[in-house]
Amino acid sequence: MELHILDHRLRVASITKSGLAHFTHPLIKLIFLRRRTRCKFFSMTETPENYTLVLDEEGFKELEASEHVQVESSVWLPLNVLSDGNASVSSQPLGVTKIAKSVIAPLACQHVSVFMLSTYQTDFILVREQDLSVVVGTLEEEFNIYREVGGESLLVRSHNVANGLHKNGKEAVQPTLHPVLIPQNRFCVMSLDPDTLPSVATTLIDVLFYSGCAKEDQASSLSPDLEHIKFFSFSLIDGYVSLVMDTDTQREFPADLLFTSSSGELWRMVRIGGQPLGFDECGIVAQISQPLADHDISAYYISTFSFDHALVPEEDITSVSDMLHKQRTDPTSG
Repeated sequence: MELHILDHRLRVASITKSGLAHFTHPLIKLIFLRRRTRCKFFSMTETPENYTLVLDEEGFKELEASEHVQVESSVWLPLNVLSDGNASVSSQPLGVTKIAKSVIAPLACQHVSVFMLSTYQTDFILVREQDLSVVVGTLEEEFNIYREVGGESLLVRSHNVANGLHKNGKEAVQPTLHPVLIPQNRFCVMSLDPDTLPSVATTLIDVLFYSGCAKEDQASSLSPDLEHIKFFSFSLIDGYVSLVMDTDTQREFPADLLFTSSSGELWRMVRIGGQPLGFDECGIVAQISQPLADHDISAYYISTFSFDHALVPEEDITSVSDMLHKQRTDPTSG
């Protein structure tokens, strides 16, 4: 298999719910006016706490410094696993469970933090730029690794990467078994022809900028028995649109413009973390993806600034819930 280091340098930021109004103009520009910006990688996800942005340096320039914005200090590089050598992100995703053993678990063992972003088209594994030598050295036996530079894919070896192979200077620590929450929403993973974005502009603006305002105070205080969760993700990456929304939100969009896989699967969410997870802890994604891979359960995985989210097929949610509960009550069972 091939592992591609894509030609994007990304930043991860969050915008407070109360501060979103200050960023309406740049966000609408990034979402709807892609030909007026050089941004090629943009993702925005709403959770009850905040809005998470993942965007390249060109897109990041559109955001002004503000007390309402928190930026993770690192530059992140997106990795993409390809099973057939097809470098186009239009191919269907392998799923986080398919790359759990070959990518996510080995990186966790090397103390490399990852930030996952699954979309309709593909799964992006974000790693810190400073960890690239560790990533290449860890994965080059399993993969042919290419770095995309100016439209060309160049083969990469660990001796070609600055600083050579090294561990991160962190002691191997067993990752915390974070609590999980399974809300009742049913989710869809969908796509949209970017040329039809103007046709859904009113709905998309309403969902992204207005739907959560009235409920912000109650939404910000999560309880373990929360029945529904506010979660909406929009990505526009290299010209491809991906949308993750619950079925209630889906009904607000014109049905003939959104498309999904032929099976039309519905998904349930596992939300990971009782308190904000931070960016330095390693092994959180592996902790969830590994048991799913062991049971051959497919999943999308979306990290956000505060918490992680795995989407699993609706028919598997009971077995996933039992599996994760057992993992937390009897950690030796895995």
